[in-house]
Amino acid sequence: MSKYLVIVESPTKSKTIHKFLGKGYVILSSMGHVVDLPKSKMGVDIDNDFKPTYIVIAKRRKVLSELKKEAKGKDKIYLAMDPDREGEAIAHHLKKHLETISPDVCRVTFHEITEKAIKEAFKSPHAIDANMVNAQQARRVLDRILGYSLSPLLWKKVGRGLSAGRVQSVALRLVVEREKKIKAFVPEEYWEIEALLRKKENDLRQFKAKLILIEGKGSQLKKEKDAHSLKEELEKEKFIVKKVKDTKKRKRPSPPYITSTLQQDAFNKLGFSVSRTMRIAQELNEGMELGKEEATGLITYMRTDSVAVSKEAQDAARDYITKKFGKSYYPAAPHKYKAKKGAQEAHEAIRPSLRLREPSNIKDYLNPSQFKLYQLIWNRFITSQMESSLSLTTSVDIEAGRCMFRASGTKVLFDGFTIVYQQKKQADILPVLDMNELLYLISLESSQHFTNPPPRFSDASLVKALEEKGIGRPSTYAPIISTIIFRNYIKREKGYLHPTELGIVVTELLTKHFPRVLDIKFTAYLEEELDEVEEGKMDWVKVLKDFYAKFKVAWEKAQKDMANLKRQNVPTDEICEKCGSPMVIKWGRKGKFLSCSKFPECKYSKSITTGIKCPQEGCGGELIERRSTRGAFYGCTNYPKCRYVSRSLPAEQKKPC
Repeated sequence: MSKYLVIVESPTKSKTIHKFLGKGYVILSSMGHVVDLPKSKMGVDIDNDFKPTYIVIAKRRKVLSELKKEAKGKDKIYLAMDPDREGEAIAHHLKKHLETISPDVCRVTFHEITEKAIKEAFKSPHAIDANMVNAQQARRVLDRILGYSLSPLLWKKVGRGLSAGRVQSVALRLVVEREKKIKAFVPEEYWEIEALLRKKENDLRQFKAKLILIEGKGSQLKKEKDAHSLKEELEKEKFIVKKVKDTKKRKRPSPPYITSTLQQDAFNKLGFSVSRTMRIAQELNEGMELGKEEATGLITYMRTDSVAVSKEAQDAARDYITKKFGKSYYPAAPHKYKAKKGAQEAHEAIRPSLRLREPSNIKDYLNPSQFKLYQLIWNRFITSQMESSLSLTTSVDIEAGRCMFRASGTKVLFDGFTIVYQQKKQADILPVLDMNELLYLISLESSQHFTNPPPRFSDASLVKALEEKGIGRPSTYAPIISTIIFRNYIKREKGYLHPTELGIVVTELLTKHFPRVLDIKFTAYLEEELDEVEEGKMDWVKVLKDFYAKFKVAWEKAQKDMANLKRQNVPTDEICEKCGSPMVIKWGRKGKFLSCSKFPECKYSKSITTGIKCPQEGCGGELIERRSTRGAFYGCTNYPKCRYVSRSLPAEQKKPC
């Protein structure tokens, strides 16, 4: 009979761990949280120091019963949830339910699911960290108060089913404000001039130099006629070398991934959404079957803000690098990377687990997405431990009358870490040039440009902005984006995030009446306070009291002063198909829709179409925006007869700006 019970969060993880611990252990999964605040009410006693009321989640009652049954007669129970606040809270709640059955309930944590890491963790069980539990509880209660206060207000003023959240609403505000800047942006025209030059008239090598100064000032060519006039002037001038500067540049590799940088690179290089990246990373972390080899986790824990790497991992990387590339590719001492301000640094960076497995050696056991992400993590970790690259940059200033041009080129002296990415060594693109040397002009080319508005956020750039502004933490970036897409506040088009009309309206209402809640700096300040609770430097109840005192005043005022969009019905020329009354535009949880003006006597309603005909031949319907769990898409009004579906409107029929 097994003496020990180990409880983890994920069933996938339980299979992997069981193979490492052997027959004396029973490994079961809690399937995530077993208890939570009730769905039907706030579940927080505000007047009694924000005391939360926890209940067993209906879907987890059977799971908890099985855990209790298995706990009977066990010598020891190990709670092996994820090593973060969420995992600590799950362990805390489970202990409360199990300690009456077994007196010895303890916590174990590990950052990679390998045989060595697991066995080491079980040698050193420890108590549950009360400060981490309090920090998670403070966040949960804070979010519950906001959600259960703001959401009903939006139901009352805009449409039933809407919701608001502490960090989600701030993230939405960033997207909405960026969209407003894009709409307000007025592009400005400017022109550039580039010279194609040779060292000598019969020299086959050519190089380009860009106009940088006119009479010692920055090039300010606003009109085509100015560019053409200057071009004609320059064609008569001599191009003379005035300055040659050689600079050796040493480039250090980037640090190993943390959650945010992995999410950004996976989007930029692989096209993965944030949620997809985290789902695949979890699969790689929890354990993969590698043929005859025992199932094992391939990467360390993927929710981290630490760039630290264990000495054991550094040693393994050193051995691999020196054998694969040679001793010159490993630095005299490992690089030291500095974590970003506010980082908790509770874990290691995201890296391949030990022993190191080259991506090519395990490719056959991974699906394409898993392989791509693993290779991304592998390359970043290995290069982070390699020698810097060294290059020679040559900058040449060339005078032509009252103008100054600049040409530059780079020659790789030592490729260093870049060898992993198989970058070809660049040739010296500039010939050797001497001071006061006269150059041969081949041609001049002028080109028109316009200033660009700020780009829309992508998953990657929004995560970067959230991290830089201190909003959310590694475990929350993916849920933040998923939530505001699911709520129809933003939609993803070709990888970029666009606010919906509903998202803009909700943001404007909340910003007007709850400026403190949607203030970016205040939200970051709250995150810092939660970090201090985790560190034992601050009382979680005090954090909530300080917040709620001012929030309550704003909430009571908004009840009276917030505009009621539900009553602002906009007349239309459309007629109700059911009763013949005029139709009006109303607001709901999916945005604007058409409703019969006789509501509630007549309950007929329909969605507002895009005004674009369905591309399906012979259909005759119009495209309409619909919603799914994956976000917005366009379907035909003749569904289910016509099943045309598209994530974006047909390019040739899109409405003009």
